[in-house]
Amino acid sequence: MPNDLMTAAGENLRGTPWQVYPRPQMRRESFLNLNGAWDFSVNFEKMGQIRVPFCPESRLSAIGKHFEEGSLLCYQRTFRLPEGFQKGRVILHIGAADQRADVFVNGKAAGCHKGGYDAFSFDITPFLQEENVLQICCFDDLQDQTYPYGKQVLPEKRGGMWYTPVSGIWQSVWLESVPAACIEKLHVENRGYSVKISIEPALAGTVTVPQLGTFQLAEGSVTITPDNPHLWSPEDPYLYDFTVEVGEDRVESYFAIRCLEIQKVGVFPRLCLNGKPYFFHGLLDQGYWPDGLFTPAAPGCYADDILMMKKLGFNTLRKHIKVEPEEFYYQCDKLGMIVFQDMVSGGRYHYLRDTVMPTLSLTSQKLPDKWLHRDPVMQKRFLAGMEAAVRQLKNHPCICCWTIFNEGWGQFDADRVYEQLRRLDDTRFIDTTSGWFRQRKTDVDSRHVYFRKVKLRADTVKPLVLSEFGGKTFKVDGHIFNPDKAYGYGGCETREALCDAIVKLYMEEVVPCARKGLCAAIYTQLSDVEDEINGLVTYDRKAEKLEPGKLRPVAEALQRAVEE
Repeated sequence: MPNDLMTAAGENLRGTPWQVYPRPQMRRESFLNLNGAWDFSVNFEKMGQIRVPFCPESRLSAIGKHFEEGSLLCYQRTFRLPEGFQKGRVILHIGAADQRADVFVNGKAAGCHKGGYDAFSFDITPFLQEENVLQICCFDDLQDQTYPYGKQVLPEKRGGMWYTPVSGIWQSVWLESVPAACIEKLHVENRGYSVKISIEPALAGTVTVPQLGTFQLAEGSVTITPDNPHLWSPEDPYLYDFTVEVGEDRVESYFAIRCLEIQKVGVFPRLCLNGKPYFFHGLLDQGYWPDGLFTPAAPGCYADDILMMKKLGFNTLRKHIKVEPEEFYYQCDKLGMIVFQDMVSGGRYHYLRDTVMPTLSLTSQKLPDKWLHRDPVMQKRFLAGMEAAVRQLKNHPCICCWTIFNEGWGQFDADRVYEQLRRLDDTRFIDTTSGWFRQRKTDVDSRHVYFRKVKLRADTVKPLVLSEFGGKTFKVDGHIFNPDKAYGYGGCETREALCDAIVKLYMEEVVPCARKGLCAAIYTQLSDVEDEINGLVTYDRKAEKLEPGKLRPVAEALQRAVEE
């Protein structure tokens, strides 16, 4: 594997990485970080130590190797609870581990979780001793494509739009102490210009919002409607902090008030934010890093990406076929970046069926019945992953749209899946089929345009979204992952040529479409990723390819177009 951009940080196991509180929307005072050096074995053969929360394929893990599919990856460490830490029950949290994780405390089974992208936790109180041995055994098999797996591919097939695989633990491992009767789940639902805060179980308690006062929970919930709400937007990302107190339990959180609607403006339906037409000017964001793969070296890397893209005038990131640690969404909430959140694709991808024929318009827009993904196990696991993603992330105000299927990959019963997602969350836009193979039920008409001019006009029924386009390439010497391969759509020889080409694409093709009903455009993409060199910054994030001053007028023109 090319290592030109890899840092040496993974060779040093000292220190505790990722020390931020992993669940920013439900914070308690109790927090014991278990990241850092763990003993690591593969199929019961000792491999030395690994640095959690980085996957073994990454340099930051100090392993830098992908093991044979179906290998058993075992992590082990000891811990003692700090004095005064345990005030009732002790909960073990694991942000994510791919694909299956079995947890043992002092040799006793504490629980099992399946699915590589969602957080899980176990009450380990019954197993605790003065000194404790924690083991997490992970099993991952990419050849079993019934689990959602996203852009991961077997190492020998890596290249182009397919990336290095990830296995084992790739998010934070941590402990918290909670009272016997505690808040197990916190729900924040922003509906229009009100916010509903509720807890499970439905206990009596109070919600205190410093800007607004103290409110009583009635049957575990309260709805707050400020007289003059301070609205959240990328231009003004205002957050209301609040605390919930129930008996001996106290959690800190925040909410935002922002209104998402579809309104007819002239002859076209428009996506509206806070009562006004808003152009969602975005980028595809794969969420990969050269040294950590799924996991950046530090939480602040998310903020760096967000601020870099805001400087260029973008207000939206389409998180592409990956669910991130909650820290990413917290930074988007706080810094003001809208997120279009994809579900993680699973099932077998077929290049001819899912990409070539639709791109060349050799098929109808409707997915032929014979091409539907019929594996009931895959369908069940996809739906479980979708539900887990929504329940885990729906409190974050930055998320304004869910994307279910991308370009037919893993697509099945799209209308039924739309209805299931709508029952989980009826407060956001839903893009059921991004790109092509549209069915009947979706909130937007979602198109991908590569290899031809962007010529789109909205109908009078659904808002039009250009959910992928662009992908122009520029190779920055000294910042290339693989000098022998380059992947993208349309090469540019210089920074100036790249900037001119992107500005021309927007001003001559996308802005005219915005005047004809286009509501959002997602350019490919935020950063280079491995062989892909179509990012606006390099894979290592050290070289920016565009001058902000030349691109900001594009954002202004797009917003003016939807207001005309």
